[in-house]
Amino acid sequence: MYQCRVTFLPVLLLAIASLTLANRMAQAQSYTPSLAVSAPQVTQLWDLPQAGPPTTDVRLQGSGFDPLTAVDIYFDSTLVTSTTTDSSGSFGNGVVTVAGPALTHLQVPASALPGEHTITAQEHVGQKSAQKSFLVRTDWAQFRFEPHHSGTNPYENILSADTAGSLALQWSYPTPGGVYFSSPAVVNGMVYIGSADNTLFALNADTGALVWQFAVGYYVDSSPTIVNGVVYFGVYFYDHNLYALNANTGTVIWTYQTDSRTSSVAVANGIAYVGSENGVVYALKADTGELVWSYPIQYSQINSSPAVANGIVYFGDYLGNFYALNADTGALIWKRELSVGGVFSSPAVVDGVIYVGGGDGNYYALDASTGTQIWVYAVGGDGVVSSPAVTNGVVYFGAPYGDVLALDAKTGANLWHYTTGDMVWSSPAVANGVVYIGSQDSKVYAFDAVTGSLLWSYATQQPILSSPAVANGMVYIGSEDGNMYAFGLPSMKGERKSTSAMGLSAKPR
Repeated sequence: MYQCRVTFLPVLLLAIASLTLANRMAQAQSYTPSLAVSAPQVTQLWDLPQAGPPTTDVRLQGSGFDPLTAVDIYFDSTLVTSTTTDSSGSFGNGVVTVAGPALTHLQVPASALPGEHTITAQEHVGQKSAQKSFLVRTDWAQFRFEPHHSGTNPYENILSADTAGSLALQWSYPTPGGVYFSSPAVVNGMVYIGSADNTLFALNADTGALVWQFAVGYYVDSSPTIVNGVVYFGVYFYDHNLYALNANTGTVIWTYQTDSRTSSVAVANGIAYVGSENGVVYALKADTGELVWSYPIQYSQINSSPAVANGIVYFGDYLGNFYALNADTGALIWKRELSVGGVFSSPAVVDGVIYVGGGDGNYYALDASTGTQIWVYAVGGDGVVSSPAVTNGVVYFGAPYGDVLALDAKTGANLWHYTTGDMVWSSPAVANGVVYIGSQDSKVYAFDAVTGSLLWSYATQQPILSSPAVANGMVYIGSEDGNMYAFGLPSMKGERKSTSAMGLSAKPR
């Protein structure tokens, strides 16, 4: 073991992952003090600078402290946990003892606002301390937020039903062509959006300044997905490529030819899943673009973006059939006839239930294991395109005749509705008690998620088909008027500055 020397400078290291108890035990058995984190079940890992959303589980490893002494762990100035060093003056080294693995964990507070924070390890009695920065982000990384398409950002803690009424335009970025169905993704301080001028744009999320742009062969109307530093998106007619670009630079990592227009991409467990109008669902290795499997459908096409949950891929086709495939092999698990008008809405899979709109004007809830219908709600109109957002037992979506609806997720009963001035093909985003959605009446709206009362709206110059993304206290959406819009609270920049500047003395008390 290490020799204890009082001249050592204390060191605090952070390893961050979303861990179950089983994962933590597996990690404890394989962890070494060399910072190698080798638990194969870890679902997500951040490199330095350490970053993540509120409630992130952070594993701490410290060394260079006094031996066998109590150490207090602070998030900013709040004491959140304590630990004790071993005989070498270290803690969190993962060594399995009689009492269990010697791991030290901290959960980022749910109230931690986006911005830079400080984690401090301070001897309770002694003078030694060490600090690490932690960047809180509440990013929106892909269409409908995550692979199972809940359409909900559970980490948003700036905007709320009390504050959304004060939303104001922070910036807009003009694209030479309109923004149609492409919806923004927000990751690592950048926002990505596709445009009808055959370009994918990467913009500074705070200022709207152009970071890079990438030109393709035709419209970019799929929504970009950003996972592990890679942007995935498909292209409309003529080009027919699925692209994977470096998220920081826009350089091409790989392309895959699908021979037709593609849906938005869902990335889960290292695999990129995408549907195509040639009637094929593709599963590709996310890092190389290598085909893992494909599932062809005869005499149909796929406009619905697949959702991935619990090892199953869910999607609908142009003929109104709905499918569940094994995510690893592409084998059919079940199939059912759903909607005589086709399926254009992308499904959400929440708590074992699939929610999806049909081209026949109905909204459906299906058992995710069997496809059995749980309930159906008659929306009416020419068919539902809007994809659902599901949270807190409520399903939210837009209707072709202009309504925004909220249904009870268990029964399908109508809880509230609001009538906009035109059709609603945009899909809602829900965050911290607020529903955001665009309408073809050219407005973007914010509603109280519980009551349906209108909190705020903003009029653009053309219809809105794009779906909003809510991240880090901002609302992002594109419009057919050729602009990418970003809305936030008037005081938000000042709040971010104070959060980023929040520091601690060497001995917080």
